[in-house]
Amino acid sequence: MTRAGEPRLRALEELVALPRRSPLYPELAAALGAASALHGFVTDLGPVPVRPTATTRQAGCYRLREGDPIDLRVSSRHGRVALSFLHELGHLLDHQLAPQPRRFASPSHAAFRPWRALLRSLPTRAPAHASITHRRYFDSSRELWARSYAQTVLALAPQPELREQLARLQRAGDPFVWPAHELAEISGAVVGVLARLELLHAPAVVAA
Repeated sequence: MTRAGEPRLRALEELVALPRRSPLYPELAAALGAASALHGFVTDLGPVPVRPTATTRQAGCYRLREGDPIDLRVSSRHGRVALSFLHELGHLLDHQLAPQPRRFASPSHAAFRPWRALLRSLPTRAPAHASITHRRYFDSSRELWARSYAQTVLALAPQPELREQLARLQRAGDPFVWPAHELAEISGAVVGVLARLELLHAPAVVAA
């Protein structure tokens, strides 16, 4: 992945390159627009490609090599394109905030401290049948950040269709999605992280 010039605050549309010829493009663009309305990002990275896949094994994937991203992959086979894309975008942001290659900021960065404290106080949403290894992964700071970031963007999205996607998953009791009463508090913590990092465009109102 190329880097050029000094790091500066960029719109998220400059951070990733969406696949314009893909049938997923409209939904990806809507999700990116919702995130970009909330915050920007300080970086010297060139655009990171977003690549659609048809795999059924995973809804999305953030690939990296040392300190640099390779791409974000989003499957069309899981029915949650916007949420999966934002989840991987959350991983990208988390990775690029870390001071060392192959490290992520969410486990230790000071800006995440109140968010970490809140997430530790909430009950796990790991599936009851999950193995110890799966539960550890599900409840890791990296995964909790990616999930809470993605759901915050959807909850605060200006587009009603994106907010409704989240609401449908909440009504279905999806284990990956926090119920509305918990997500309101989590979203406030995510917005707090972005504010402390001076990435927030304007004071955000967290939907109850």
